Parts: sequence; structure tokens; C-alpha cells
Amino acid sequence: MDDLRVAAVVMRSGFGETTSNLASMERFVRQAARSGAHIVCFPEMSITGYVLRSEIEKFAEPIPGPSTSEVQRMARENKVGILAGLAELTGSHAMAMTQVVVSPSGTMEIYRKLHLSEGEQGLFEGGCDAPVFKVGGTTFGVQLCYDAHFPELSTILALKGAEVFFMPHASPPPETAEQKRMRWLRYLSARAYDNSAFVVACNQTGDGGAGIRFSGVALILDPRGQLIAETSGDEERMIIADLKADTLRKTRNTRMGFFLARRRPELYGMLSASTENGAYERPEANTGFDEARLPEESSSARAASAS
Repeated sequence: MDDLRVAAVVMRSGFGETTSNLASMERFVRQAARSGAHIVCFPEMSITGYVLRSEIEKFAEPIPGPSTSEVQRMARENKVGILAGLAELTGSHAMAMTQVVVSPSGTMEIYRKLHLSEGEQGLFEGGCDAPVFKVGGTTFGVQLCYDAHFPELSTILALKGAEVFFMPHASPPPETAEQKRMRWLRYLSARAYDNSAFVVACNQTGDGGAGIRFSGVALILDPRGQLIAETSGDEERMIIADLKADTLRKTRNTRMGFFLARRRPELYGMLSASTENGAYERPEANTGFDEARLPEESSSARAASAS
């Protein structure tokens, strides 16, 4: 790994407001470049906005397409890598939730969200690959929002060489920003710690114009799961942090710091087995959280979230 300066953006992404969203992104890209960032991460669906209605198809685009060409231009002109999200038109009436990974030279690769929430499954198709990417001498992976709840995916990326996990979100309330921050710290810290990898996570914020409001949070965690930088609140903003190669090296060279080196894959066959007849049956469709309650809720309150 090389030392890597990263920027994580909390921004409002208006549904169908592609031109405006791209203009906001360009302002952040320029700011990130002035700050010496090597790569800037935008939230899930930052280009098209996020909505769980069929109207999203009107704003979905193929890749390459007009919006991704704009992102490539921004990357080349500012000499910075960019991760940006959109509804990708993959075929006739078929869409994926996609994060493009654009290098400072403008070359483009893609990640398609693998795990879809209940509301997303009726509109989008899940991806089938967990690629890793390079920026300079650093290898990284991408996990989109709901993906981050599946620890197997983080482990696969780490086994493929990922030293950083970028986790763009479009995660709505009913949580407050502080509740979302505390929930993220519970499981994103585990993804970092278990895999000895940096985590960079960010979310949309404000009213996306489709009846959904987002709580703006961004976190950057070190390979021990400890906070390096964070922000939360309704305002658009960006955090920047230096991910030090020496921090990763020391963590992974510590006897009790890098657990993946002592895995026993021959014991884990059940992970690839169907759960249809197992202990964890698939629940009936509902709008409930995957966690029973949020910290400040009353005993009767239940949280609902699309991702």
C-alpha cells in the first residue's frame, strides 16, 4: 500500500437532478484536489439520486454515458480519482445500482451492488462480482450501503488484496445523524478490525426530492477500527484523511493484528450453503431494520430503512 489521502463527501443528491448533482460533485472534486486528495468518494446514487419507485428508470444511464463521461472529465482535469454512484441501465428495462471507479487519468471501471434491500429488489438487479481496484500502489474494494451488512464480502475483498474498503451509502432515516453514526460504528468498525483494513464510508444528506430524507454521516476508520475522521449533520460537507501505509503494515505484522492469515477455510463450507432449511430462515418481506432497535428508541418503536 502507498500512503493515500482520501476525501469522503456528504451531499444532497436530488432525484432526477442529474445536472445539478454533477455540478455539486465537481465543486467537491476541485476542493478535494486542492487539498491534495488522491481519491474522492461520493455517496451511493450521487448522480441520479435515490428513490424506490419505477420513475428511476427515466434517469438511468448506460455506462459509458453522458454522466460518467462528465465524471471522467472531472477526474482528468483535477488529476484525482473519483467514486460516484448512479442507476445504471444495463439492458432493456434492467437496472443496477452502480458505483463507477474513475482513475486520475480518466479510465473507468464499475462495481454493481451485490446485496439489495427489500425495496431495491423489485427495481434493480444485483451484481455478480466483487472486484478490487487500484489507485497508485493501493488496492481497494467497494461495498454499497446494504452490502456492508455482509461480513463475508469484506473478507473476500481483503483476501483479494484490498487494503481499503470504500462504503458509499444512500441510507435514509428514521434515524437521526447521531443514531446512524452509532450504528455504523458498531458494524463498520468490525469490518475494519476483522480484516485489518481502512474503511471510508459516506452518506447522502437532506431531502432528495422523492419523499426521502437522509442523515448525513461520514466516517473514516483505521485497520484497528478506530476513528480517524468523521462528520455528521444535515449540511453538505467533506472530510479528508491520510491513510498511512505504515499503519496498515504495523497492524498486519502484529501477531494478534491480522487474523485472516490464520483462517481455516476447510471449516467454512456452510457459508456457501443455502439457508432455506437452516437456522436462519429468510423473513417475510417487511420494512423493519435488521437490528431490533435503535439506541434511543422506546421499547415499542421500530425503525424502517430501505438500505
